[in-house]
Amino acid sequence: MLSDVHSSNRTIAWANRLAKEYGADAFIVLGDIVNFSPADWAEEFLNSLDLPAYAVPGNCDPPAVLPYIDRAATSLHERKAEVGGITFIGLGGSNPTIFDTPFELEEDEISRKLEPLMEQNAVMILHCPPYGYLDKVMGDKHVGSTAILEMVRQYRPRAVISGHIHEDRGVIREDGTLFMNPGAAKDGHSALLDIGNEISGVLLDKVVE
Repeated sequence: MLSDVHSSNRTIAWANRLAKEYGADAFIVLGDIVNFSPADWAEEFLNSLDLPAYAVPGNCDPPAVLPYIDRAATSLHERKAEVGGITFIGLGGSNPTIFDTPFELEEDEISRKLEPLMEQNAVMILHCPPYGYLDKVMGDKHVGSTAILEMVRQYRPRAVISGHIHEDRGVIREDGTLFMNPGAAKDGHSALLDIGNEISGVLLDKVVE
């Protein structure tokens, strides 16, 4: 699982190496593939991965990245798919930030996009975390999405997988839901998600190059 690549070419080699080492079946890419531009680098990156990929865009990915993701991976943005007998529900972008990045959505828009997709016991594949879960920036301020939090409370997903917040990498299990933020791939961080009988996740050690 990778997030926040931010156009880092060096991510490709170590990600493929770790996928082989751990016997992964696929990549999950949680957005911010490019660092604002060029949009077509997303296709280049996804095509360089040795396994199939499921992907959503991040807030630093311009909307123009969407067709490139579609060509090289299974896009989960505003979509759902069955993976290993479990429903994956995806949404990219983020709620508004102080940085005015190119793929931001108002909270009511996030609700409108997610509501038709939601079902009980799914896995949510997101760029933006729910408010209060692995969403702290410097100063311990929560910046996650309140709309996503409401969906979590209402539908009780098995797992909520997100990136976006580089500073709050971690794994939390609460009330039967697994929350994960693998950290920024541009900094050598990644994670594994096991969707066996019980969904579990583990952070992988930082790659030092």
